[in-house]
Amino acid sequence: MTNYREILRMSSLGINNKQIAEGMGIARQTVVTTLQRAAAQGLDWQIAESLSDRELAARLFPQGGNKPNYKMPDYETVHRELAKPGVTQQLLWFEYCDRCRAMGEIPYQLTQFKTYYREYIAKTKATMHINRKPGEIMEVDWAGQTTFIVDTDTGEALDAYLFVAVLPYSGYAYAEAFMNQKQESWITAHVNAYTFFGGVTRILVPDNLKTGVIKNTKSELVLNRTYQELAEHYGTAIIPTRVRTPKDKATVEGTVGIASTFILAAIRNQKFFTLLELNEVIRERLHTLNHKPFQKKDGSRSLLFTEERISLLPLPKNVYEMASWKTAKVSFNYHIEVDGRYYSVPYEYIKRQVDVRITRNVVEVFFEGIRVCSHVRLYDKDKYSTQEAHMPPNHQQYAQWNGDRFRKWAAKIGPQTTYVIESILTGYKVEQQGYRACMALLKLSDSYTSQQLEAACDKALFYTPRPSYKSIQTILKSSQDKTEPSTPPPTYTHSFTRGADYYGRGGQK
Repeated sequence: MTNYREILRMSSLGINNKQIAEGMGIARQTVVTTLQRAAAQGLDWQIAESLSDRELAARLFPQGGNKPNYKMPDYETVHRELAKPGVTQQLLWFEYCDRCRAMGEIPYQLTQFKTYYREYIAKTKATMHINRKPGEIMEVDWAGQTTFIVDTDTGEALDAYLFVAVLPYSGYAYAEAFMNQKQESWITAHVNAYTFFGGVTRILVPDNLKTGVIKNTKSELVLNRTYQELAEHYGTAIIPTRVRTPKDKATVEGTVGIASTFILAAIRNQKFFTLLELNEVIRERLHTLNHKPFQKKDGSRSLLFTEERISLLPLPKNVYEMASWKTAKVSFNYHIEVDGRYYSVPYEYIKRQVDVRITRNVVEVFFEGIRVCSHVRLYDKDKYSTQEAHMPPNHQQYAQWNGDRFRKWAAKIGPQTTYVIESILTGYKVEQQGYRACMALLKLSDSYTSQQLEAACDKALFYTPRPSYKSIQTILKSSQDKTEPSTPPPTYTHSFTRGADYYGRGGQK
């Protein structure tokens, strides 16, 4: 604003207009116009000295009668509405404009609307919930300070780490101790926090630790897959803090400090022998912290949380079960291998790369993000889980990997090889489960001659009626196929489970 008072004062001292303009850093025309308006209004320095800057400006340049009369918004209502989820200043400005037009009044532009709101905030100091909307954010972190439990066998003090989650709007907090900061503890802590709060916030703000965030740069954010899956299960969005910017989650940083003092420091002289005992005491101290009255304002965290609870998203029907992921390729027998166990996949996915989700009880198979099947998890080694619906209606029409093809292939090598293939195929509840071993056995003919493979099968049958692929491979590698058995091989008189007629051997001449 131009200092009209100083212009009149310097003019009364006899300073010319050019010098006044140069001394005040303003245009010469501004000086001329001001002095002309002062003369027209009968104002001199003595009169101007008794007026305020605003009054002097109003006397020199009185407001014209045609200036628009703008409607001032109700900023007390604006401030209260901004605390609600999803409400922005722009949305409230649109609503304000609609009301003004309906009443025949003139609204302020958005820029001026925001300017006056900032002035309102500065005057009333109404800053409590400016960026903290109920049910919007949950901030999480590990406390830097640790506690410990005592090993009952060795007496050793084992570190325990405190997980803290807080809702910034109310300051309501959750805390739990774990024996490590690994992913299982990290995920379990989140699940327990959501259960404790009885709902889910729309945004989850963690730090950039590896159990949650793999990469966080200005151009790319890569979340840990299990952590992302947790967010999808609970319907929340993960927005990590910027790297080395703890102020992005200032509430939890502050609560971590409070928890360290109010909880960990308070129990520093107590001894705990199990994690259960430790967490029981932590829950008691946490209850006291949440219900403790605020020092600088009315109410408590618990009281504010009663207002915030209704804004939380509902919990999903089922609690999230932590899972690990791996990739696998569907083999020709439409099974995948997971930790030495085999699970069937619809035969249409043979030779496809699939993603496998593994939980404590279930194995799920995904192709391009779509789940194609699931199995009860097996724990016995080398076991198969095969669903009949996954089998092709006709193996020959798709890939022709079936028992007859293996038998014909073995027959070209020799009778002993054919016998071994029969024993493998009939050794499983479902014939298809033996295809992998049959293929591996017959593929040995790529590295050895048919005579060597036949001799190895003959040697293996000398020791057992049901030799394995491994035993025959060992015979070939050690050149035992070139040595003769010490006694003639026994004659096997037993029949296979399905009988000789089933395999066409009964009609041989």
